[in-house]
Amino acid sequence: MSLKNLIDAGDSSESRWERKEQLLKNVLGLNNITGKRRACEAVNMFRGSFYSYLDRRISPKRPIARTFRIAVKLAILLVLVAIGHSPGATKPSFQVWLADVRKEALSIGVSEETLNSAFRDLRPIPMVIERDRSQPEFKLTLDEYLNRVVTERTIREGRKKLHEHRDLLTRISKQYGVQSEFVVALWGIETRYGQRTGSFPVLAAVATLAYDGRRSKYFRREFLNALKILDDGHVSRENMNGSWAGAMGQVQFMPSSFQSYAVDYDGDGRIDIWNNVGDALASAANYLARSGWEGDQGWGREIQLPMGFNKKFINSRISKSLSEWHRIGVSGKGFPQNPNLQAFIVQPDGEVGRTFLTYPNYRVILKWNRSNFFAVAVGTLADRIAMP
Repeated sequence: MSLKNLIDAGDSSESRWERKEQLLKNVLGLNNITGKRRACEAVNMFRGSFYSYLDRRISPKRPIARTFRIAVKLAILLVLVAIGHSPGATKPSFQVWLADVRKEALSIGVSEETLNSAFRDLRPIPMVIERDRSQPEFKLTLDEYLNRVVTERTIREGRKKLHEHRDLLTRISKQYGVQSEFVVALWGIETRYGQRTGSFPVLAAVATLAYDGRRSKYFRREFLNALKILDDGHVSRENMNGSWAGAMGQVQFMPSSFQSYAVDYDGDGRIDIWNNVGDALASAANYLARSGWEGDQGWGREIQLPMGFNKKFINSRISKSLSEWHRIGVSGKGFPQNPNLQAFIVQPDGEVGRTFLTYPNYRVILKWNRSNFFAVAVGTLADRIAMP
């Protein structure tokens, strides 16, 4: 149906205008939360484009034309406010938003009982928004970052955990094809071997971020996944704690990662990555394995580049075999024996910092956390833990 058929400019009847305005809202989807949000985005885009058109077509040097242009802009703003297009008018209250989420949760099979329990006294957490908005005042170098997360204490504790859980880790390594030291390294960097799992209530944290709007689509999915985890009986609402962004348990899985990769390793019918070390470490290994981990490879090695090295090769999209890198002058220690292993060069600090030749497993670590600092830290800690 065209807009011309919806609104007849010659119709001056107030009741007809009201009916046609309501019909227009129904067509545009303005009577539901999602429709209002999309309409707001579309109309704001239209408004910006139309204003630019007016600025180009109407000369600001002519007083009459300038007055007409301002009048048209004001009229458009009044119309948008009148039909509820302004961003402030389209955002529902938290309780109205929750009611909309409830409908979606029911449609994917979450029970009324779970929703009643989960939504009871659920409120946004202002501190979560503060954390989300805050930015670091300065940027660490790689060495500064490594000095913070790969400490001698972390290495000692990692070796202790490797020894303490040797039988468990050996079984997990054999089943999933992931070396034990990498599982322990992830455990150590994420939560200090389960000591720092976060104290934020995950439901409230992800609901806060979903309602906030900055990354609402992503966190709405995480909120729905968290509700499904509750509904499946893996954890109670009271014990479902994590980081301010919703990362959970000893290996800091987001709810979506939990749904995709978490495993009930001990077979007790529940997946408990908060308190059950076997479930947590097997889940981490399963994540790596299903992301493409190669159990006969490491992660990479620090290298030195020859004088006059072609900088175009410092690119994660350019891979060469180890033998090819050696042939063009790349040097280092501790390389694998496989000359055909593909590798690419990474400089986490740019040209001024250290250089690494990294293997396919490095990309897998980046799937866990898209930070070169994090990936190098995991690899470095794994190497140190494995050393006798």
